[in-house]
Amino acid sequence: MAAYVGLFEIGKPKAGDTVVVSGAAGGIGSLVVQLAKLHGCHVVGIAGGPEKCRHLKETLGADVALDYRSPSFEKDLTEATPDYVNVCFDNVGGGILDAVLDRLAPHARVAACGAISQYNDAQSHGLTNYVNVIMQRATIQGFTVAEYQDQYEKAAEDIARWYSEGKIKVQIDIYEGGVQAAPQALRKVFDGGNKGKLLVKIGHKPSEQL
Repeated sequence: MAAYVGLFEIGKPKAGDTVVVSGAAGGIGSLVVQLAKLHGCHVVGIAGGPEKCRHLKETLGADVALDYRSPSFEKDLTEATPDYVNVCFDNVGGGILDAVLDRLAPHARVAACGAISQYNDAQSHGLTNYVNVIMQRATIQGFTVAEYQDQYEKAAEDIARWYSEGKIKVQIDIYEGGVQAAPQALRKVFDGGNKGKLLVKIGHKPSEQL
């Protein structure tokens, strides 16, 4: 739901727009990548490590996949956005968001969904490219899905239809080990080790125990 309302209600992408998605291999980001591609956008996904970047291109259909851990990340971002960035769907915050702000097109829209890079930091880090938001007359808007309850039914219908038509894929990373494994699974999320939505399997269906 966050992917749907953040992209369409705040990002408002048009066909041909350049859409940058941070945390693009995660549960929300992976769906944003696919929805943006489905609507004719040029999609640049940002993730950590070569394996996730391959996943973004080969499985999710991103036009470009950038590894934020690469020493050349900012240079790669510049080369990947020659027409600048019309929409940014941000799940990460911090230095990655700051780099994207430097590439904003006029009247760009930034959907601020999360800031996972800073959740565990004792001290938050400010943005150094904030002035470019002013110069490009861009918009940064935070949101929570609770604000968009009137969109739930349509979002569910659209996503279900696109999934049944094979236009989008659902990415689920299942962590075995029951409730006791929940802390390790959560750590996996913060370490960037998951692809797609991460679930913890806490037991078996009654039929599986027979």
